[in-house]
Amino acid sequence: MLYLSQILGSPIYDAEGEKIAAIKDVVVRYGDEDYPPVIGLAARFRHRVFFMPRSKISSLGKNGARMNSETIDLKPFNRRTGEVLLAKDVLDNQLIDVDGKRVVRVNDVQIIQVGLHWRVSGADISLQGFLRRLMPVGFYGSNRTVEVLDWADVGYLATDKSTVAVQLKSSKDKLSRLHPVEIAQLAEALSPIHRTEIVESLDNEIAADTLEEMSTENQARILEKMDEERAADILEEMSPDDAVDVLGELSDAKAQELFDLMEEDEKADVAELLPFHKDTAGGLMTTEFVTFPKDLTVGQAIARLREMAETPNMIYYLYIVEQENSWKLEGLISLRNLILADPTLPLSEVMRDKFQFAHPNDDAEEVAQTIAEYNLLALPVVDDLGEIAGIVTVDDAMEILLPKNLNKRLPRMFG
Repeated sequence: MLYLSQILGSPIYDAEGEKIAAIKDVVVRYGDEDYPPVIGLAARFRHRVFFMPRSKISSLGKNGARMNSETIDLKPFNRRTGEVLLAKDVLDNQLIDVDGKRVVRVNDVQIIQVGLHWRVSGADISLQGFLRRLMPVGFYGSNRTVEVLDWADVGYLATDKSTVAVQLKSSKDKLSRLHPVEIAQLAEALSPIHRTEIVESLDNEIAADTLEEMSTENQARILEKMDEERAADILEEMSPDDAVDVLGELSDAKAQELFDLMEEDEKADVAELLPFHKDTAGGLMTTEFVTFPKDLTVGQAIARLREMAETPNMIYYLYIVEQENSWKLEGLISLRNLILADPTLPLSEVMRDKFQFAHPNDDAEEVAQTIAEYNLLALPVVDDLGEIAGIVTVDDAMEILLPKNLNKRLPRMFG
């Protein structure tokens, strides 16, 4: 086992034992493997940096590298697609530890020999790793505590733009093991450019869920830096109320551009909410809710739920309307009560016809207070015609009522 700091600057000897160059960097191939293989060295001879392939290196250790050949190619080194330089791209940069769910700084890189190959095995994130690079050998001692992060748990490496496209390919599956709340919190600990790259690496659905856990300002900054078609695809996956909020944060021209690129169904859902001011019930509500006609039986309603191609992420209540294809709200029933009810009874006999509701123009804070006072999970928003226009969910209400520093904890409580 070696640490990168132990070999940087070390000599490179030819097959006869004569020093011919020094190790400037270690080149690895970054792809789908958990432990990237060392494919060669960036060697320095005077002011020239050239590539020495792994096939020409017979040994690598604290005393340097030894060649198995006397011939070298002094052609200047140029990074190729898929290559990462451990000193240039990894040292002192941040990475996401998927297992520990944290952002850490790389103080040194651990390399191990597996058979005839060398591979990156971990990142030393401890003070020991930092001291190893700065102090003379033996000064820092060998009994100090080290903390080496297994490279298989590296979900994202925050490095320069030239290598990001490579490492994001292997980051996607690892990051997707985390909850969107956790991905958002980790991404927000990084710089804006890396935050955008993380969201870009995710599937549309996970990217949308992750964005919804960020501040509206960060959502907008990320989407405006992305390819327009991709940004529109992610907006389509977001809940309509969140999509409206982020569009409102963008410039008018950018918002219109992304809105026009959305699919017609999702665009229609967003368009319904655009006229409402953000400080009203209409601006707070979402159009993701489920309605059933009151003459439907409990059993039929449950069957319809099972057959639905798409349902809201969280179904708190089912909203009972006057008749099929009507929006006239007659009552509501919780999902729990629906499941426990006699399947032969019509919904009109098991629904609650007395319930709290809001008007689209009601003050958003008053709506949030109503949800808190009555311990509701959602509150229907009903227009002047008695038709349901949307619902305000408890998580959106609590974002208004709770102090700012508690807002980010909401997804853990209600998600």
